[in-house]
Amino acid sequence: MEDKLVTLAIHTFEKAQILKTMLETEGIEVYIHNVNQIQPVVSAGVRVRIKESDLPHALRIIEDSKWLSEDASQEETETNQVKKILIPIDFSDYSIKACELGINYAYKIGAEVMIMHAYFSPYFPSAIPMGDTLAYQVNEEENVQNVLKRVQIDMENISTLINRKMQSGELPKIKYNYVLREGLPEEEIIAYSKEYHPTLIVMGTRGKSQKDMDLIGSVTGEVIEVNKVPVLAIPENVPFDDLSEAKNIAFATSFNQRDLVAFDEFMEIIKPYNPHIYLFNISTSRDEWNEIRLTGVNEYFKKQYPDAHITHTVLADGDLLLAIEKFVRDEQIDVIALSTYRRNILARMFNPSIARKMLFHTDTPLLVMHS
Repeated sequence: MEDKLVTLAIHTFEKAQILKTMLETEGIEVYIHNVNQIQPVVSAGVRVRIKESDLPHALRIIEDSKWLSEDASQEETETNQVKKILIPIDFSDYSIKACELGINYAYKIGAEVMIMHAYFSPYFPSAIPMGDTLAYQVNEEENVQNVLKRVQIDMENISTLINRKMQSGELPKIKYNYVLREGLPEEEIIAYSKEYHPTLIVMGTRGKSQKDMDLIGSVTGEVIEVNKVPVLAIPENVPFDDLSEAKNIAFATSFNQRDLVAFDEFMEIIKPYNPHIYLFNISTSRDEWNEIRLTGVNEYFKKQYPDAHITHTVLADGDLLLAIEKFVRDEQIDVIALSTYRRNILARMFNPSIARKMLFHTDTPLLVMHS
């Protein structure tokens, strides 16, 4: 029976040739497919194929070799060389609060800031007489241009305000810029985040009593659900504009492995500060095991971060969100941190995550990490 070919990897032409040479040196026949013969050096998506029987041997060679991992590490180093903070805004008062907090944080960690606004120009098709089609298209184009001019003016006004605050010393002087994108805000924020690679996204949102009439609140919820980057959601009534003033930060745990990973990311974000960290439970189980589990998690984190001030509080039984509200009041919590993870769209529609529920239910800033 003939040994069929399988695809081992898909690379650019240059990397495919390196891999081919490396494998052939070890006696493995290699076939390269999908090469642009006219301009092979710019060809992408080149398939490196080998016989199926050679696959285990080839995988061992790649695993032992460091050329791919070194390359990936170099790319990651270059990407992370400059720390970046992305601040999506909608020109509201709570957007200004997000800018202030984001700029202060960027100064603390030596990051640059990108302020972003996504504007939506709706087009409503209707029955138009043929003779009026050209005139309608011109008018539509004029409307789009008017929207763009308006948002450019709004963005320049925000920039003027920020510059004035920097000159007066109300805000630290950092490098910042802005970008305008046309489209649905949540989609554009998620798409631009993939291009910009921010360390953190800072977004303003209204207080819980005004959520029903709030656009950016729902946008923030969608960005939290879908995006991989940590999101800091700032309600408009937060009394501080610098995370250094957040003395008590609570970290929610449901006692799973994802929380351990998220906690490391959380500690990296708050590394410039030294808050009191409270661990609390968001598990659905209501028994004495919550105290035992929390104690164990607390001891584990203390060993990992011996200089951190970490304690734990077991939430009262009953409605989770009400219990969190009482906990926030009793312990004077300034920020709540928690992890979430991406789920499919049906799950998001019918079973909102704890992060989204809390976003629409609290006046306390939320720091959400994807685990």
